[in-house]
Amino acid sequence: MGASLTLPVPETLEATYAVALAAPPPDPLAAARDRVAARPAGPLRDLVLRMLGSPLLTLDLRPAAGFPPLPADLLAAYGATRRDLAGIAAASHVLAVRATYRPGWPPAHEWAARTVAAAVAGTAGPDRESAAPVVDVFTPQVLDAGRIEASLPGPDGTVRLTDWVLLPHAPAGDGFWFTTSGLARFGLPELQSRNVPQRLVEPWGRLLNGLASRLLGLWLDELPAGERPVFVELPETVSVGLQDVAAAQGAGEPPPHADGEVEVRLRLDPGGAGDGPVLTVLPAAGGPDGPESLCAALFGSSRPA
Repeated sequence: MGASLTLPVPETLEATYAVALAAPPPDPLAAARDRVAARPAGPLRDLVLRMLGSPLLTLDLRPAAGFPPLPADLLAAYGATRRDLAGIAAASHVLAVRATYRPGWPPAHEWAARTVAAAVAGTAGPDRESAAPVVDVFTPQVLDAGRIEASLPGPDGTVRLTDWVLLPHAPAGDGFWFTTSGLARFGLPELQSRNVPQRLVEPWGRLLNGLASRLLGLWLDELPAGERPVFVELPETVSVGLQDVAAAQGAGEPPPHADGEVEVRLRLDPGGAGDGPVLTVLPAAGGPDGPESLCAALFGSSRPA
Protein backbone atom coordinates (compact mmCIF):
# COMPACT_ATOMS: atom_id res chain seq x y z
CA MET A 1 0.00 0.00 0.00
CA GLY A 2 1.30 3.49 -0.90
CA ALA A 3 1.83 6.45 1.37
CA SER A 4 -1.23 8.06 2.89
CA LEU A 5 -2.31 11.41 4.30
CA THR A 6 -3.88 11.69 7.75
CA LEU A 7 -6.66 14.27 7.70
CA PRO A 8 -8.66 15.40 10.72
CA VAL A 9 -12.45 15.10 10.52
CA PRO A 10 -14.29 18.21 11.79
CA GLU A 11 -16.90 17.56 14.45
CA THR A 12 -19.46 19.67 12.61
CA LEU A 13 -19.70 21.75 9.44
CA GLU A 14 -21.56 25.05 9.11
CA ALA A 15 -23.21 26.82 6.18
CA THR A 16 -24.21 30.49 6.28
CA TYR A 17 -26.31 32.40 3.76
CA ALA A 18 -27.32 36.06 4.00
CA VAL A 19 -30.57 37.35 2.48
CA ALA A 20 -30.64 41.12 1.85
CA LEU A 21 -34.27 42.17 2.40
CA ALA A 22 -35.86 45.50 1.57
CA ALA A 23 -39.06 44.50 3.41
CA PRO A 24 -38.68 41.38 5.57
CA PRO A 25 -41.63 39.03 6.13
CA PRO A 26 -43.23 39.26 9.60
CA ASP A 27 -42.28 35.66 10.36
CA PRO A 28 -39.35 34.40 8.25
CA LEU A 29 -39.54 30.90 9.75
CA ALA A 30 -43.21 30.48 8.82
CA ALA A 31 -42.57 31.96 5.36
CA ALA A 32 -39.70 29.54 4.78
CA ARG A 33 -41.68 26.54 6.02
CA ASP A 34 -44.64 27.38 3.76
CA ARG A 35 -42.52 27.80 0.66
CA VAL A 36 -40.43 24.68 1.31
CA ALA A 37 -43.58 22.62 1.97
CA ALA A 38 -44.86 23.75 -1.44
CA ARG A 39 -41.85 22.19 -3.20
CA PRO A 40 -42.34 18.86 -5.00
CA ALA A 41 -42.38 15.93 -2.59
CA GLY A 42 -39.03 14.23 -2.26
CA PRO A 43 -35.91 13.73 -0.13
CA LEU A 44 -34.79 17.38 -0.32
CA ARG A 45 -38.11 18.78 0.89
CA ASP A 46 -38.28 16.28 3.74
CA LEU A 47 -34.69 16.95 4.80
CA VAL A 48 -35.15 20.73 4.83
CA LEU A 49 -38.43 20.56 6.77
CA ARG A 50 -36.75 18.35 9.38
CA MET A 51 -33.87 20.81 9.67
CA LEU A 52 -36.30 23.74 9.98
CA GLY A 53 -37.87 22.05 12.97
CA SER A 54 -34.58 21.46 14.77
CA PRO A 55 -31.78 23.46 16.45
CA LEU A 56 -29.53 22.52 13.50
CA LEU A 57 -30.91 25.42 11.45
CA THR A 58 -31.36 28.97 12.74
CA LEU A 59 -32.73 32.20 11.27
CA ASP A 60 -31.33 35.51 12.56
CA LEU A 61 -33.16 38.60 11.24
CA ARG A 62 -31.73 42.02 12.13
CA PRO A 63 -31.58 45.54 10.72
CA ALA A 64 -28.80 45.64 8.13
CA ALA A 65 -26.67 47.79 10.45
CA GLY A 66 -26.71 44.94 12.98
CA PHE A 67 -24.41 42.80 10.83
CA PRO A 68 -20.94 43.53 9.44
CA PRO A 69 -21.34 44.93 5.90
CA LEU A 70 -21.32 42.37 3.12
CA PRO A 71 -18.05 42.63 1.12
CA ALA A 72 -19.13 44.45 -2.05
CA ASP A 73 -15.68 44.29 -3.70
CA LEU A 74 -15.36 40.56 -3.18
CA LEU A 75 -18.92 39.95 -4.30
CA ALA A 76 -18.21 41.92 -7.49
CA ALA A 77 -15.04 39.88 -8.06
CA TYR A 78 -17.16 36.72 -7.82
CA GLY A 79 -19.65 37.94 -10.40
CA ALA A 80 -22.19 40.09 -8.54
CA THR A 81 -23.97 42.50 -10.89
CA ARG A 82 -24.66 46.17 -10.25
CA ARG A 83 -28.26 45.22 -9.62
CA ASP A 84 -27.17 42.67 -7.00
CA LEU A 85 -24.95 45.19 -5.25
CA ALA A 86 -27.64 47.88 -5.37
CA GLY A 87 -30.14 45.47 -3.78
CA ILE A 88 -27.69 44.64 -1.02
CA ALA A 89 -26.88 48.31 -0.37
CA ALA A 90 -30.58 49.21 -0.21
CA ALA A 91 -31.56 46.36 2.15
CA SER A 92 -33.18 47.48 5.40
CA HIS A 93 -32.69 44.05 7.01
CA VAL A 94 -30.45 41.03 6.61
CA LEU A 95 -31.49 37.48 7.42
CA ALA A 96 -28.64 35.12 8.33
CA VAL A 97 -29.52 31.49 7.66
CA ARG A 98 -27.14 29.14 9.45
CA ALA A 99 -27.15 25.36 9.51
CA THR A 100 -24.81 22.79 11.03
CA TYR A 101 -24.42 19.08 10.34
CA ARG A 102 -21.90 16.32 10.67
CA PRO A 103 -19.40 15.59 7.85
CA GLY A 104 -20.57 12.95 5.39
CA TRP A 105 -23.36 12.56 2.89
CA PRO A 106 -25.73 14.27 2.44
CA PRO A 107 -24.28 17.74 3.16
CA ALA A 108 -27.55 18.65 4.87
CA HIS A 109 -26.19 21.93 6.30
CA GLU A 110 -25.54 23.31 2.81
CA TRP A 111 -28.66 21.96 1.11
CA ALA A 112 -30.97 23.12 3.89
CA ALA A 113 -29.45 26.57 4.41
CA ARG A 114 -29.36 27.33 0.69
CA THR A 115 -32.95 26.12 0.20
CA VAL A 116 -34.28 28.14 3.14
CA ALA A 117 -32.41 31.29 2.09
CA ALA A 118 -33.92 31.02 -1.40
CA ALA A 119 -37.37 30.42 0.08
CA VAL A 120 -37.26 33.59 2.19
CA ALA A 121 -35.71 35.59 -0.67
CA GLY A 122 -38.65 34.56 -2.83
CA THR A 123 -41.07 36.31 -0.49
CA ALA A 124 -39.64 39.65 -1.64
CA GLY A 125 -41.53 39.60 -4.94
CA PRO A 126 -43.81 37.62 -7.22
CA ASP A 127 -41.08 36.25 -9.52
CA ARG A 128 -37.44 35.27 -9.60
CA GLU A 129 -36.32 38.64 -10.94
CA SER A 130 -37.69 40.45 -7.88
CA ALA A 131 -36.35 37.99 -5.31
CA ALA A 132 -34.03 39.41 -2.66
CA PRO A 133 -30.27 38.86 -3.18
CA VAL A 134 -28.92 35.70 -1.54
CA VAL A 135 -25.25 35.72 -0.56
CA ASP A 136 -23.34 32.49 -0.08
CA VAL A 137 -21.06 33.72 2.70
CA PHE A 138 -18.59 30.87 2.20
CA THR A 139 -17.47 32.01 -1.26
CA PRO A 140 -18.69 34.85 -1.10
CA GLN A 141 -20.97 35.22 -4.11
CA VAL A 142 -24.51 36.30 -4.91
CA LEU A 143 -26.74 33.45 -6.08
CA ASP A 144 -29.90 34.10 -8.06
CA ALA A 145 -32.93 31.83 -7.80
CA GLY A 146 -32.08 29.94 -10.98
CA ARG A 147 -28.55 29.11 -9.86
CA ILE A 148 -29.75 28.01 -6.44
CA GLU A 149 -32.38 25.69 -7.88
CA ALA A 150 -29.93 24.20 -10.40
CA SER A 151 -27.43 23.48 -7.62
CA LEU A 152 -29.84 21.58 -5.38
CA PRO A 153 -30.28 17.80 -5.61
CA GLY A 154 -32.98 16.28 -7.76
CA PRO A 155 -35.06 13.23 -6.84
CA ASP A 156 -32.01 10.96 -7.10
CA GLY A 157 -30.03 13.08 -4.63
CA THR A 158 -27.20 13.96 -7.03
CA VAL A 159 -25.65 17.40 -7.47
CA ARG A 160 -23.10 18.97 -9.81
CA LEU A 161 -19.91 19.49 -7.82
CA THR A 162 -18.95 22.58 -9.86
CA ASP A 163 -22.01 24.32 -8.36
CA TRP A 164 -20.47 23.93 -4.90
CA VAL A 165 -16.70 24.04 -5.52
CA LEU A 166 -15.29 27.03 -7.41
CA LEU A 167 -11.82 27.38 -8.97
CA PRO A 168 -10.55 30.92 -8.46
CA HIS A 169 -7.13 31.50 -10.03
CA ALA A 170 -4.82 34.46 -10.40
CA PRO A 171 -1.41 35.27 -11.94
CA ALA A 172 1.39 34.44 -9.53
CA GLY A 173 5.05 33.63 -10.07
CA ASP A 174 5.67 31.90 -13.39
CA GLY A 175 2.02 31.19 -14.14
CA PHE A 176 -1.32 30.96 -12.41
CA TRP A 177 -2.13 29.98 -8.84
CA PHE A 178 -5.28 27.89 -8.44
CA THR A 179 -7.08 27.34 -5.14
CA THR A 180 -10.40 25.57 -4.88
CA SER A 181 -13.17 27.21 -2.87
CA GLY A 182 -15.73 24.73 -1.66
CA LEU A 183 -14.15 21.42 -0.61
CA ALA A 184 -14.16 22.75 2.95
CA ARG A 185 -17.97 22.66 2.78
CA PHE A 186 -17.55 18.88 3.01
CA GLY A 187 -14.78 18.95 5.64
CA LEU A 188 -11.82 18.55 3.27
CA PRO A 189 -8.84 20.88 2.85
CA GLU A 190 -8.91 22.95 -0.33
CA LEU A 191 -6.69 22.04 -3.28
CA GLN A 192 -4.01 24.37 -4.60
CA SER A 193 -1.53 24.35 -7.48
CA ARG A 194 0.99 26.91 -8.64
CA ASN A 195 2.84 27.94 -11.79
CA VAL A 196 0.19 26.73 -14.24
CA PRO A 197 0.92 28.21 -17.70
CA GLN A 198 -1.74 30.56 -19.06
CA ARG A 199 -2.48 28.30 -22.06
CA LEU A 200 -3.37 25.49 -19.63
CA VAL A 201 -5.77 27.44 -17.40
CA GLU A 202 -8.88 25.82 -18.92
CA PRO A 203 -7.72 22.17 -19.10
CA TRP A 204 -5.98 22.38 -15.73
CA GLY A 205 -9.16 23.71 -14.20
CA ARG A 206 -11.07 20.75 -15.62
CA LEU A 207 -8.43 18.36 -14.25
CA LEU A 208 -8.73 19.95 -10.79
CA ASN A 209 -12.51 19.60 -10.96
CA GLY A 210 -12.06 15.90 -11.66
CA LEU A 211 -9.54 15.56 -8.85
CA ALA A 212 -11.95 17.29 -6.45
CA SER A 213 -14.67 14.82 -7.45
CA ARG A 214 -12.42 11.79 -6.98
CA LEU A 215 -11.07 13.08 -3.67
CA LEU A 216 -14.55 13.81 -2.32
CA GLY A 217 -15.62 10.27 -3.22
CA LEU A 218 -12.64 8.82 -1.32
CA TRP A 219 -13.41 11.09 1.65
CA LEU A 220 -17.07 10.10 1.81
CA ASP A 221 -16.14 6.41 1.61
CA GLU A 222 -14.30 6.92 4.92
CA LEU A 223 -17.30 8.61 6.58
CA PRO A 224 -20.09 6.03 6.58
CA ALA A 225 -23.42 7.04 8.10
CA GLY A 226 -23.48 6.77 11.87
CA GLU A 227 -19.69 6.78 12.28
CA ARG A 228 -17.63 9.77 13.35
CA PRO A 229 -13.90 9.05 13.09
CA VAL A 230 -11.48 11.65 14.39
CA PHE A 231 -9.05 11.11 11.51
CA VAL A 232 -9.20 9.41 8.12
CA GLU A 233 -6.42 8.15 5.89
CA LEU A 234 -6.51 9.12 2.23
CA PRO A 235 -3.97 8.03 -0.39
CA GLU A 236 -1.18 10.46 -1.13
CA THR A 237 -1.28 9.51 -4.82
CA VAL A 238 -4.68 9.83 -6.49
CA SER A 239 -5.79 8.88 -10.00
CA VAL A 240 -7.92 11.29 -12.02
CA GLY A 241 -9.84 10.21 -15.12
CA LEU A 242 -12.13 11.76 -17.67
CA GLN A 243 -15.00 10.04 -15.89
CA ASP A 244 -14.17 12.16 -12.82
CA VAL A 245 -14.13 15.33 -14.90
CA ALA A 246 -17.54 14.43 -16.36
CA ALA A 247 -18.94 13.61 -12.91
CA ALA A 248 -17.80 16.96 -11.45
CA GLN A 249 -19.53 18.84 -14.26
CA GLY A 250 -22.71 16.80 -14.02
CA ALA A 251 -22.26 15.59 -17.57
CA GLY A 252 -23.89 12.22 -16.93
CA GLU A 253 -22.24 9.38 -18.81
CA PRO A 254 -18.58 10.04 -19.63
CA PRO A 255 -17.50 10.11 -23.28
CA PRO A 256 -16.66 6.76 -24.95
CA HIS A 257 -12.91 7.42 -24.70
CA ALA A 258 -13.07 8.26 -20.99
CA ASP A 259 -10.90 5.37 -19.81
CA GLY A 260 -7.67 7.39 -19.56
CA GLU A 261 -6.30 8.41 -16.17
CA VAL A 262 -3.36 10.32 -14.75
CA GLU A 263 -1.90 10.26 -11.27
CA VAL A 264 -1.11 13.22 -9.04
CA ARG A 265 0.47 13.44 -5.62
CA LEU A 266 -1.06 15.43 -2.77
CA ARG A 267 0.98 17.18 -0.10
CA LEU A 268 -0.61 18.57 3.06
CA ASP A 269 0.66 22.13 3.59
CA PRO A 270 -0.27 24.92 6.03
CA GLY A 271 -2.62 27.52 4.60
CA GLY A 272 -2.38 31.29 4.88
CA ALA A 273 -3.00 33.28 8.03
CA GLY A 274 -6.31 32.23 9.54
CA ASP A 275 -6.88 29.51 6.95
CA GLY A 276 -6.81 25.76 7.42
CA PRO A 277 -4.33 23.41 5.74
CA VAL A 278 -4.39 22.93 1.97
CA LEU A 279 -3.59 20.02 -0.32
CA THR A 280 -0.94 21.00 -2.85
CA VAL A 281 -1.26 19.15 -6.18
CA LEU A 282 2.07 17.80 -7.48
CA PRO A 283 3.18 15.33 -10.16
CA ALA A 284 3.16 11.74 -8.96
CA ALA A 285 6.58 10.24 -8.28
CA GLY A 286 7.89 8.81 -11.54
CA GLY A 287 4.95 10.25 -13.46
CA PRO A 288 4.50 13.20 -15.81
CA ASP A 289 6.57 16.22 -14.88
CA GLY A 290 3.99 18.98 -14.72
CA PRO A 291 0.65 20.43 -15.83
CA GLU A 292 1.60 20.28 -19.53
CA SER A 293 2.24 16.53 -19.47
CA LEU A 294 -0.69 15.78 -17.18
CA CYS A 295 -3.17 17.69 -19.39
CA ALA A 296 -1.76 16.12 -22.54
CA ALA A 297 -2.00 12.63 -21.03
CA LEU A 298 -5.58 13.11 -19.84
CA PHE A 299 -7.11 15.21 -22.61
CA GLY A 300 -4.90 14.20 -25.55
CA SER A 301 -3.43 17.69 -26.00
CA SER A 302 -2.76 20.87 -24.07
CA ARG A 303 -6.34 21.91 -24.83
CA PRO A 304 -9.30 19.62 -24.13
CA ALA A 305 -11.58 18.77 -27.02
